Amino acid sequence: MWKALADSSRREILDQLKANPKTTGELCDAFPSRDRCTVMKHLEVLVAAGLVITERRGRTRLNFLNPAPLHEIVERWVSGHTALLAERAFRLKRISEDQKNELYN
Repeated sequence: MWKALADSSRREILDQLKANPKTTGELCDAFPSRDRCTVMKHLEVLVAAGLVITERRGRTRLNFLNPAPLHEIVERWVSGHTALLAERAFRLKRISEDQKNELYN
């Protein structure tokens, strides 16, 4: 998943899918500077990473954002460190205020 998120083109595709699912053709149209094959390759990486779910409807392929893996990352890596970072920021604030008081007293 990290490899999939590392590429800015793939993050742009995910941004396109935030509001609603899009067909592969719509995604290709959203990136006129990239050829269809390149967009398809990026989609394959996103599907393999579980970040995009596809659904075939006849000849049309709908692409849906799958937010579950992103949510798991936030829960594991961001939320888990928030309390520690907040405590350290509070401690730094207290130390700087103590030093400021010592200077002016």
